[in-house]
Amino acid sequence: MLSYQQPDAAGHFGPYGGSFASETLTHALTELREAYARYQNDPEFLAEFHSELKHFVGRPSPVYHAARMSREMGGAQIYLKREDLNHTGAHKINNVIGQAMLARRMGKPRIIAETGAGQHGVATATICARYGLECVVYMGSEDVKRQSPNVYRMKLLGATVVPVDSGSRTLKDALNEAMRDWVAHVDDTFYIIGTVAGPHPYPMMVRDFQSVIGTECLEQMPAMLAEQKANTQQPDAVIACVGGGSNAMGIFHPYIPHEKTRLIGVEAAGEGLDSGKHSASLQRGSSGVLHGNRTFILQDENGQITETHSISAGLDYPGVGPEHAWLQEIGRAEYVGITDAEALAAFHYLCRTEGIIPALESSHAVAYAMKLAKTMPADQSILVNLSGRGDKDIGTVADLSGADVYDRPSMRGLGVKGGPAA
Repeated sequence: MLSYQQPDAAGHFGPYGGSFASETLTHALTELREAYARYQNDPEFLAEFHSELKHFVGRPSPVYHAARMSREMGGAQIYLKREDLNHTGAHKINNVIGQAMLARRMGKPRIIAETGAGQHGVATATICARYGLECVVYMGSEDVKRQSPNVYRMKLLGATVVPVDSGSRTLKDALNEAMRDWVAHVDDTFYIIGTVAGPHPYPMMVRDFQSVIGTECLEQMPAMLAEQKANTQQPDAVIACVGGGSNAMGIFHPYIPHEKTRLIGVEAAGEGLDSGKHSASLQRGSSGVLHGNRTFILQDENGQITETHSISAGLDYPGVGPEHAWLQEIGRAEYVGITDAEALAAFHYLCRTEGIIPALESSHAVAYAMKLAKTMPADQSILVNLSGRGDKDIGTVADLSGADVYDRPSMRGLGVKGGPAA
């Protein structure tokens, strides 16, 4: 088995990660590292965390065999890890509970967060309501417009939502504003970062809390594959979408030692990887420092962050978690791109074939699974992390699909045989 012990004591994943933060935040980060080191293996803390996951979130989330989709693809069997069935509708709640528990133990009554698609913001507002904590969520004004249902949900839950009008008015800019807030209120404020980015210990801490996803899959897949009379106990490939990359790290990390299982991260190719309108940091970016860590980022020749584009607000980010950069460098994970059109087509297809409405972020992973399945034999298997549900994206999909909500031309573009798209 692969020996994998990352990060090191300073938060480095090979040359990536680390902590690049202002002097003002040095004490707050040290305090956070010490608190996490104290509680990450504490039996009482872990018992409370898993109790919350079971009774509040509804874990374990099931693994579902997408039988009709698998038949129509004509290749590998496709399985979906149903994180969309969690309370609040996505994987984000797993991490938020862990960080909110830390905040309470550290005596921090005020919580701030950034959000793109709004799922992390909703999860943060939810746990703050449960624990009686003040909640402020920063969200790019562009994302406020395209994710209005989640904005309303956050407000219903008692959160203050602050639109950010600087820069591209998306996730990057929301994170910038949240960092500024933290600098100004370090004494009473805990910053719940929603992805595996930021200064150490955030990439490690968020990964650890999200690893419940992959840990459950390791236990669930043998029985699922036995039903299909497969000759393996684990999937041949695990696929997840990657923006910052928390849902992907959550399912990838427990599978890293299982070298026969391919790990495939799907970035937002937007209008095409060579169009300049995408969010594919690992495939078209270069090494640099963003939001407190060294990783792969989209930047120009002067090191300035370039604007990104994706149909999905949660993938519209110019960087990626440093552990993903390291997994790509050592060859343990591979990263591919899916365009807006392909993701939209996969969104429609999953709705019509399996009765599941996926988030547009997750639709990128579904789209690549559909492509890959057709190249594999029927006795092999693919496990997709269906990281969130698509209620929040209905308006975006309706606007993009026009009067004919079922986008038949792009469905045919996926090469689907049989079924309603033929």
